[in-house]
Amino acid sequence: MSLVTRHNGSTTPARYIARDPFQVARDLLSWDPFFSARQVSAYVPAFEVKETSEAFVLKADVPGVAEPELDIAVHNSVLTVSGTRHAEERKEGDSFALYERQYGSFSRSFALPETADGERVDAKLDSGVLTLTIWKKAEAKPRKIALKK
Repeated sequence: MSLVTRHNGSTTPARYIARDPFQVARDLLSWDPFFSARQVSAYVPAFEVKETSEAFVLKADVPGVAEPELDIAVHNSVLTVSGTRHAEERKEGDSFALYERQYGSFSRSFALPETADGERVDAKLDSGVLTLTIWKKAEAKPRKIALKK
């Protein structure tokens, strides 16, 4: 089924144009009810940053990223996490009904606060979750002061 609209230009006679009812949704909302010609965007892992009394803890979802493909560096109080998730090899004749998985290289940088000790960073990759623990400097930790008697 197609919608028909009347187009009346000033120099051309009235004519009828067949319209796709979902074209506006595709153009404005990037939505396609039938997933045809869907664009796959670049791979960007989701991060979570938490501060505790002892450290800053960053967690990233990096399923399918191998340990040798991860690079974690601290330079001038900036933490940079980069890596690559490689696509599976497509064989000739493979036909996909839906292809939404994302692949490629990524890089995220985080400015560390003055209280973070860039020299003491622990990294762990477990079940596709990267956990980075950036310990706080000793002078930044709260300490209890005893009263003199």
